[in-house]
Amino acid sequence: MSYQEIDAKMLSKMFLAGAKNLESKKEYINELNVFPVPDGDTGTNMTMTILSAAKEVTALGENPSMEDLCKAISSGSLRGARGNSGVILSQLFRGLTKVIKTYHSLNVAVISESCEKAVETAYKAVMKPKEGTILTVAKGISDKAKELVSEGVTDLEVFMEKVLEHGKYVLSQTPELLPVLKQAGVVDSGGQGLIEVISGAYDALLGKEIDYSSLEEAPAASQKPFVEATEEAEIKFGYCTEFLILLNKNFNIKTEMDFKAYLESIGDSIVCVCDGETVKIHVHTNDPGLALQKGLKFGQLSNIKIDNMRLEHEERVQKAAEKPVEKEEPKEPPKKVGFIAISAGDGLSEIFKSIGVDYVIEGGQTMNPSTADILDAVDRVNAENVFILPNNKNIILAARQAAELMTDKNLLVIPTKTIPQGITAVINYMDGSSVDENEEVMISEIAKVKTGQITYAVRDTVIDDKEIKKDDYMGVGDNGILANGKDLTEVVLETVAAMADEDSELISVYYGSDVTEEDAEAIRGKIADAWPNLDVELQNGGQPIYYYLVSVE
Repeated sequence: MSYQEIDAKMLSKMFLAGAKNLESKKEYINELNVFPVPDGDTGTNMTMTILSAAKEVTALGENPSMEDLCKAISSGSLRGARGNSGVILSQLFRGLTKVIKTYHSLNVAVISESCEKAVETAYKAVMKPKEGTILTVAKGISDKAKELVSEGVTDLEVFMEKVLEHGKYVLSQTPELLPVLKQAGVVDSGGQGLIEVISGAYDALLGKEIDYSSLEEAPAASQKPFVEATEEAEIKFGYCTEFLILLNKNFNIKTEMDFKAYLESIGDSIVCVCDGETVKIHVHTNDPGLALQKGLKFGQLSNIKIDNMRLEHEERVQKAAEKPVEKEEPKEPPKKVGFIAISAGDGLSEIFKSIGVDYVIEGGQTMNPSTADILDAVDRVNAENVFILPNNKNIILAARQAAELMTDKNLLVIPTKTIPQGITAVINYMDGSSVDENEEVMISEIAKVKTGQITYAVRDTVIDDKEIKKDDYMGVGDNGILANGKDLTEVVLETVAAMADEDSELISVYYGSDVTEEDAEAIRGKIADAWPNLDVELQNGGQPIYYYLVSVE
């Protein structure tokens, strides 16, 4: 069947088919990890990101509007984004939907325009874009789409076929742009994931039979709940009013503050959350129409829900005698500063808590938390300003995306790439200094921390000019492989030797869940013997995958 344009129903099928295809290939994509370590998670991260959006798309039913479909794709992927690859994928969807949401049907020209916007949005989200990655593949696809439009191609099947073919070619060239890919003998894993999404979408366009059943159980991105604070005795404002504003005007921080101030003038229990394209509103008021009219000034309204709390209260009163009302403890006023750390391992989590971290998100390698997970954690910290320590380079983008979506608190991302950097950041926080001063000091101090992570290889490869065999022990440093071999102790010592210099003062060793305390003490002793002038500390980290985390400061 030849298509000149597609509607929202077909686009929904294509998106879900893309999600399904990516899900089926996630393990293959995981194995494309450049470093041969047992933590390749690009496929998993991209899959969980797109499944979060797929859950919201599925909930729309078979005949969604284009606008609702775009909202589900954008919001679901943004909040469900995990890892760098997942965040970039969510930004591609965000840019894509900014264009197509304004159309009832899509032709080749509109799709080309949306691809261009997708690439622009994704590149802006990455501080230092690197070629040879998913960004390169996305840009190649966009360029090909634009070229086909200029050539007068209007058949969507022909268009998709040629775009996909060119995308695969660009993917095949990623090793030429990133030497580390060529040396490892793999293409970019994020780019491969994007190709799988488009391949699935193309199959749906061709009318191929696709089993969508597994998507029905997909994890939805967690949403910030609307918290109702209905008084048991007297209800000052009678109508619980909730709605979404689908923005068509700028809604910046000042606008948000003015909107909240207006809502406070007509009611209480205010919630106003903006995720970039949509604003969620919740207010208890005696005149819901005033809130709705205010919202209409910024865009269309959706999901309107108004409940008469006085009638609901009467029903509660009838049940009150049967079940005593539990009084909530009064909430303490927010403190100035709080901390969130991302950590894998009971020992490491306890270390963070012991030095003043308010909330620890369980995660790290193979367990990258989503943007929604981070937003939920920030909600749990009763502070005006919250520092977050990602402690993994693959989580920094998700943390920054959470900071952009955060509206009621100041979320500051300290770009810690390792656990030792996170610990150093917290230790260098000074109560007497301002938030900005502390941010500057912490970022400066983490740059002085060198980290080596000891794990094992999952395949044969050559990387950083080192020939590595499957099951070899490896010391992975901040910028590459520091050591590898068959003897764990030797690899640990070689890793430390590659980091220690005449300015070093402290060596910290955190042993993992697969290491006994006795073996860890033996390693500590050998390090202390080899570097007698340095302090050597040993801690039980309990982390998976990595036998030891070693830092030199």
